[in-house]
Amino acid sequence: MPLIIDGGQVPTRWLEKKSSSRVVSIDRVRARAECLRIALVNNMPDAALEDTELQFFDLLDVASDDLTVFLKLYSLTGVPRSDRGMRHLDSFYLGVDDLWDSQIDAVIMTGTEPRQPNLRQEPYWSTLVNVLDWAERNTISTILSCLAAHAGVLHSDGIERHRCSDKQFGVFDFTRVSDHALTDRAEQIIRFPHSRWNEVRPAALNSCGYTVLTQSAEAGVDSFVKRKKKSLFVHFQGHPEYGEHTLLKEYRRDIKRFLQRERETYPSMPRGYFVAEATKLLSDFREAALANPWEEIMAAFPETALVGTLQNTWRSSAACIYSNWLQYVRSRKAEISTFPVISEVYSDGPRKRSALP
Repeated sequence: MPLIIDGGQVPTRWLEKKSSSRVVSIDRVRARAECLRIALVNNMPDAALEDTELQFFDLLDVASDDLTVFLKLYSLTGVPRSDRGMRHLDSFYLGVDDLWDSQIDAVIMTGTEPRQPNLRQEPYWSTLVNVLDWAERNTISTILSCLAAHAGVLHSDGIERHRCSDKQFGVFDFTRVSDHALTDRAEQIIRFPHSRWNEVRPAALNSCGYTVLTQSAEAGVDSFVKRKKKSLFVHFQGHPEYGEHTLLKEYRRDIKRFLQRERETYPSMPRGYFVAEATKLLSDFREAALANPWEEIMAAFPETALVGTLQNTWRSSAACIYSNWLQYVRSRKAEISTFPVISEVYSDGPRKRSALP
């Protein structure tokens, strides 16, 4: 069944990639009782904003299987944007105020690039926590990705993140350490990309009632869950949605920042991502860049030679876990809808309430 983007707000790149039959009117969607309504709150920086859209569209499209998924796009106010970024949001996104009265089954919220050591000082913090609080009371499940996962545990449980000694960057193998519906049918070893400078640690998560699902000695915790009021919160420190070229783009960006004197050290190469030939090309480029550390040398960056060597080795893991998540949302939605409505009599007349406890 199709992934359906809000018919009046479909980003052009998705229209170009998929047939127009994937775009239907909102009224037709509302007529489908089995449709899952998901809000994608995309807060990624401008450079990754549209790529992130396509990554989630592709992943949900593959994972939806026999489900119809209707997606609405949102973004937090306060995330720094260029004029181009604002035009894109104005064209295709809704403000989060639209959420409060919307019938949404689930939320996916991305992170963004942090500007402050203390997340509570970010300009979008108050809006972010309003969305989190709303999701706890009004959704079946909520996915928080990377920085959003850190913000979620900080807000609800006061769990602080810790700075890593180096950027946790690359594709890592994680072991399933708990049985859960979200990892059902997944391999024992799950591969996911990570790109972060900070982490939350298992001891703090366990002490606050979170269940860690996947973990590794090298990269720490990957995914963890906790029920918060009505909603199952699913947290990823990594990025299951990433495409095969995303880490390359980030690595190139970090090198450029080094050459522009925006960072002090030359970035570490992403681990578990490049084949041997690509590693050799990048090592040679690193030597040349350190010998001639000026932005002009980026013209010699071997991007064309690298692109053809990259593979999405984590796609099956990502599709499996997101498929399980969608099935969980569908199952819980069906359970909730079967509870009878009970009439109660009050002094001012009858009222109805759900029998759901």
